[in-house]
Amino acid sequence: MESDTSGSDYRTLTLEAFADTFVPGEKRSPGDRAIAGAAAGPGAVAAGALELLSTPATGVSYGLDDLVKSLNGHAQEYAASHGLTLDDSVPTFVAMSYADRTGLIRTLTAPDHPEKDIWILVALFCFMAFDTAAHLHTTDAIAAGHPGLTMMGFAKPDADGLWRFPDYSYGRPLASLHPGTTEAGDPA
Repeated sequence: MESDTSGSDYRTLTLEAFADTFVPGEKRSPGDRAIAGAAAGPGAVAAGALELLSTPATGVSYGLDDLVKSLNGHAQEYAASHGLTLDDSVPTFVAMSYADRTGLIRTLTAPDHPEKDIWILVALFCFMAFDTAAHLHTTDAIAAGHPGLTMMGFAKPDADGLWRFPDYSYGRPLASLHPGTTEAGDPA
């Protein structure tokens, strides 16, 4: 598969394996190669990391093909330097064990790595997909049972789709309301 770096399966598998390295989840099936199965429950992939990465607003969507090519190139170098023999029917990064994937990512995100900024940026979007469902409207994500928001116990909105919190999260107000605050909560 290494020779077909332009194929959608190659790209999808690589990006899924990358996202799963940061917020791991359980395999979708016994033959799942992209998801390493390093954690129980859903991870970044199930939470929509690929959808978020593909959103033009991220600023990385147009460079994903180059990122995939670069990641697999780094994976080939890592495999060679560690004496790994990997299955070439899938992209190199996908063929790596979870431990080797995280080892490579530690290298790519190290303070002294010249490409660390892009790898950290793309990783942050994987976290955001899980932690905030940034690619979805929050009420839609909650209604659909978004795995990250569900796992974190994110509060559901009231029936009208708005969030109101009658009790202070710290058990007391953190500041007094400004005297000019309207009944709707708008500042004066």
